[in-house]
Amino acid sequence: MDFKGFDHPDRQTAGGTRSVKVMIAGGFGTGKTTLVRSVSDIKPLTTEETLTQASVDVDDLIGVADKQETTVSLDFGKIGLNDELMLYLFGTPGQERFWFLWNGLFKGALGAVVLVDTRRLASSFRAIEEMERQDVPFVIALNVFPDSQQHPVEEIRDALDIPAHTPVVTCDARDRNSSRDVLIALIRHLKARSDAALEPR
Repeated sequence: MDFKGFDHPDRQTAGGTRSVKVMIAGGFGTGKTTLVRSVSDIKPLTTEETLTQASVDVDDLIGVADKQETTVSLDFGKIGLNDELMLYLFGTPGQERFWFLWNGLFKGALGAVVLVDTRRLASSFRAIEEMERQDVPFVIALNVFPDSQQHPVEEIRDALDIPAHTPVVTCDARDRNSSRDVLIALIRHLKARSDAALEPR
């Protein structure tokens, strides 16, 4: 994959590797922590805490009743896609009570992955709205759960009101190769946007 001409505000290390901040966002229980864990080259930093009875009336557990833990701050991991590009991954908390953290987390982000559980589309509306509000380029990753029904991608795109230029891909957040493919799709999307911006008008 050629990253020449991929000119964005990122950081270049002494060895010539560019480092890029990428957000992993989505609703509660969509698989953000799982994706960071599966794809990170290092043992990821996570802030998972056990869900207790106290959260029953606070967090919406519809569709994720078996969920045992939840992110209360952020997840952090990193992956080198090749010798030229290192991605620093920041997973956002999904519960509404922690959304106030998002503004700080998004500072300096080049792009984002929005994980979507097709069984609970509405849980990702807020994340998509936040990408659009902060003007952060993103791709939609449909995380396939064992009991997920198959839906045509264009139906999902319409239901989420996603424009045609925003990529929608499927993935299994538990699988490293699948998660890596999502990140590659994001980088390709960012490069295409960069190339388009450099074209003479």
